[in-house]
Amino acid sequence: MRRARPALLATLLLAAPLVSADPVVTGNPWPRIRKERIQKLLPQAMARAHVDAWVVFCRENDNDPLAQHVGGENAGGTAAFLFLRQKDGALRSLALSPVSEATALREVAPLDEVVALERGQDLYAQVASRLAAAKPARIAINASSAVTVADGLSSSQRTALEKALPPSLRKKLVSSEDVVSEWLSVKLPEEVDILREAAAITARLEVEAYATVVPGKTRDSDVARFLKKRMAELGVGDAWAPDQNPAVNSGPLRGHTHATERVIQPGDFIQTDFGIRVGGMWVTDIQRFAYVLAPGQTQPPPEALERWEKGKKGNRVALAALEPGVSGWDVDKAQRVWMQEAGSEPMSMFGTGHPVGYWAHDVGPALSGGMKEKPAQGQSARIVRPGQVFAFDGFFAWKDGGPDSLRVISVEEMAVVTETGAEYLIPPQEDLVLIPSPSTQGPARPVAPAPR
Repeated sequence: MRRARPALLATLLLAAPLVSADPVVTGNPWPRIRKERIQKLLPQAMARAHVDAWVVFCRENDNDPLAQHVGGENAGGTAAFLFLRQKDGALRSLALSPVSEATALREVAPLDEVVALERGQDLYAQVASRLAAAKPARIAINASSAVTVADGLSSSQRTALEKALPPSLRKKLVSSEDVVSEWLSVKLPEEVDILREAAAITARLEVEAYATVVPGKTRDSDVARFLKKRMAELGVGDAWAPDQNPAVNSGPLRGHTHATERVIQPGDFIQTDFGIRVGGMWVTDIQRFAYVLAPGQTQPPPEALERWEKGKKGNRVALAALEPGVSGWDVDKAQRVWMQEAGSEPMSMFGTGHPVGYWAHDVGPALSGGMKEKPAQGQSARIVRPGQVFAFDGFFAWKDGGPDSLRVISVEEMAVVTETGAEYLIPPQEDLVLIPSPSTQGPARPVAPAPR
């Protein structure tokens, strides 16, 4: 069994000082990155989804969730963005925009062409005309019951589109969920580099927060407030709902939730589930764990260390299973087998992991479903590909005073899929952060794992 190796926390924190403002992204690289994504990655995604045309409608006040990805984030009057896959595999992209906004759109749009429509022209008739000329076999629209961000087409928009299309094209409409999943799940190398830097900052802030803990006095909510303060100082945003980020929990399992007023006590594992947003676009999702030592202790008890090691091993098992060509179900199944061997309580309420990047729960293969004996289905059946980034847990759970009360180690790391396997974005947590309790001999100083 590995022993936790304490070292002065100050050594770890001073190793690489953080900077002010957005510490990762300078300027605004998104327009350039977005254009490259449309030109390089979207044709591949449409081919994998067996789709020849994709139509996205953008408008003010109630915009499509994917507007920022296609160039329609500043839409006023309704505009249509068309992506047409040519016979040679190349992609033609164009927007049909109200004339009042077409000039501005031409200056920023990541598209081949912007067509200005005069006031009074029927947008949906114009879309139908161009689709008829393209002769697509399948036309993707943003309507999906499985992928929320691919469900942006309103009922009235769909009615107007179907009314404008001839029956021969109407019957070719399909959900864009496959296109969206295949496209957005794969990140460019530059985006992976951004996520790598953001992940390092995320983990460092969590360790910083543990340095503030005084057992018997500090509350979970105090740790969360410290992290919110550091986020504001750095100029980074929340990776998910602000009221639930970070989720700091020193007690039984609570799931995705806010930090409570529970006072941290000796013998507690502290779980911090935390993510930041950088460049207004890219997000992280990482957990770091601490253990609160009793007065006089220098190491956690063997049982606590064993639970930590088993949870950590589950994460490593998942990483080893994460490689191109497998399904998300396969990765989840590998960890479920390990959990059973390790004697963990089952964790039926959570999957092993999920894609991460533009959202904390991004689109792409879900690392879940492995508890069920039936074959993979839904998002867990999607195939893992190089360039996809995942956040995933190593679980070890045990009952805590009642049949419905669980304590859980969930060692969550981020990794990118390579051509041959997967690699962590940053060095994973190997040892627990140790927090001594005050004693009569003087104030204790929190300690952390020695840098590797």
